[in-house]
Amino acid sequence: MCRLHTEGIEHGCGHYIITRKVAKDDCRNKFCMNSETHPPGRCNSCGENCKRYFDPDASQHVTNRTGDYCVQCMYWFKGEGARRRQ
Repeated sequence: MCRLHTEGIEHGCGHYIITRKVAKDDCRNKFCMNSETHPPGRCNSCGENCKRYFDPDASQHVTNRTGDYCVQCMYWFKGEGARRRQ
């Protein structure tokens, strides 16, 4: 599967959020929708056989670190979805 080289922000909750995709390592597999060798518009079995998603990042370059939670975690840990403390 294809892999990305990315830059992003590391949040206090531990999540890494991509801010920029720097480069792509092409796997050269005709069954990978992200590869240059995948036949555009002529693939009859994309729904069941072709891989849609990238593999884990080949490299992650942290451009900034913040103590704040990411948007997804903010709701569950500090927002309305958090357990009520007594």
